[in-house]
Amino acid sequence: MSAPGFQLPNQHGEPVSLEGLRGSAVVLVFYPFAFSRVCTDELDVLQSELGEFERHGARLLAISTDSKYALRAYSDERGYTFDLLADFWPHGAVADRYGVLDASLGHAGRATFFLDQEGTLRSRIDAPPGQARSFDDYRAALGELAEAPVSRQ
Repeated sequence: MSAPGFQLPNQHGEPVSLEGLRGSAVVLVFYPFAFSRVCTDELDVLQSELGEFERHGARLLAISTDSKYALRAYSDERGYTFDLLADFWPHGAVADRYGVLDASLGHAGRATFFLDQEGTLRSRIDAPPGQARSFDDYRAALGELAEAPVSRQ
């Protein structure tokens, strides 16, 4: 299944589009809110394990419904060096396209999508509210992503 395309601003206001990343594997990490305890714990682990994504040639993008201004403050405070994307307006539109928007609460659920170089969904990790995703699951999915065949056109 081909992943829905999008363009969102990162924490610096720079546009990031999925189409612009074709040719690289991409990991989309949807999370509820910047500055919340479980989300911060998860993103801190991703930052500390960023080399694992790089080793597999995967670009890490974290997406929430927070504004780019909140994400800039969050990124600066925590020292994140990967892109935090603002799915702020239209509120949660990208999360909704991926089927992870909790419209009643106005935030994305905890879901991670692993896309190959062509933008095809290869695997997914989900966690219930209040629970972090396991980095062991990330390692396994990254390994599978690296082994995914790439079609030659």
